[in-house]
Amino acid sequence: MQWAHYVSYFFGSAFLTNAVPHFVSGVMGRPFQSPFASPPGEGLSSSTVNVLWGFFNLAVGYVLICRVGDFDLRSTTDVVASGLGALLMSMVMAYMFGRFHGGNSPGDA
Repeated sequence: MQWAHYVSYFFGSAFLTNAVPHFVSGVMGRPFQSPFASPPGEGLSSSTVNVLWGFFNLAVGYVLICRVGDFDLRSTTDVVASGLGALLMSMVMAYMFGRFHGGNSPGDA
């Protein structure tokens, strides 16, 4: 069942990556998009909601990486599976949040 561990590492890193903007915006006291806003993913949620959502993502990422299988930072396949999850989630987030913060067309800002 090694492939299931790689899938877990992939999604674990995706969750950890998703935790960053929500948690950072929350602890900075700034509103930010979240799945709980209206409309979901587009409207702004309070900093408290973002801290909670970011912390939830941290917890899920921890479980998927540290509690499933035997993740080894010296194992190339473990790190590649995890890195691909982080890279894919980063690209999706850059596009999604870039729509709202001018990152997709910096010349227009």
